[in-house]
Amino acid sequence: MDGRMIGFIVWAVVGCIVIGIGMSAFFQKKAVGFWANIETFPVNDIKKYNHATGKLLIIYGVIFIVLGIPLLTGQNTPYILLSVLGIMIETIAIMAIYSLVIMKKYREK
Repeated sequence: MDGRMIGFIVWAVVGCIVIGIGMSAFFQKKAVGFWANIETFPVNDIKKYNHATGKLLIIYGVIFIVLGIPLLTGQNTPYILLSVLGIMIETIAIMAIYSLVIMKKYREK
């Protein structure tokens, strides 16, 4: 197995871990935290909040894996910029969706 395949496998494993975290969040009984080391805000519907957060993380993980496909073409390819820029844009988008949609919808008023 060459380095390209190993790099993609490691990338895909990280994506699968994110998907696993999303699946875990989907089935939790108490509100899951999205940001590291911050307590969850008061949630009005814990089940729907956890489902929304879990779906968001699962979609993030799937897109993360897809954005790793340029790793299979080699190290010195310009397509690797798609992976780097794609992850940056995807990460900003997930934070915006969580902050502007999920938090706004499920925050206890």
